Amino acid sequence: MTPDERNHLVTLRIQQAAATIIEVEHCIAHGLFPAATNRIYYGMFYAMLALGLLMGFETSKHQQMIGWFNKQFIHTGIFPKQFGRMAKDAFEVRMDSDYKVKLTPTKEQLDALLADMKLFIGTIKVWIEENPA
Repeated sequence: MTPDERNHLVTLRIQQAAATIIEVEHCIAHGLFPAATNRIYYGMFYAMLALGLLMGFETSKHQQMIGWFNKQFIHTGIFPKQFGRMAKDAFEVRMDSDYKVKLTPTKEQLDALLADMKLFIGTIKVWIEENPA
């Protein structure tokens, strides 16, 4: 993959992450809470995938991506510890919502997760813009 191709894929992943914010807002507004839960996590996952592409790391395994993100960006102090918690919490809430149907978050919980998601994606987007490959 050429550097231009990689940069293009990084941009596409960040755009995909940003687009999920709109999806989540729509889902919450229409009471589609399980779908909102899913999209909150995936928006954050897409942002982590963009970072991985930028740094030459690729995986489709969710826990592997979260572990890599923590090692490369949380433990090194690039992003605050709360970002590691945000990714972990979003993953766990999504898993519970997908597989333990009775554990769908409330609107209030989703609003808080959406705020975390916006901060997470926005911060990663800025970091990528300031640290191009």
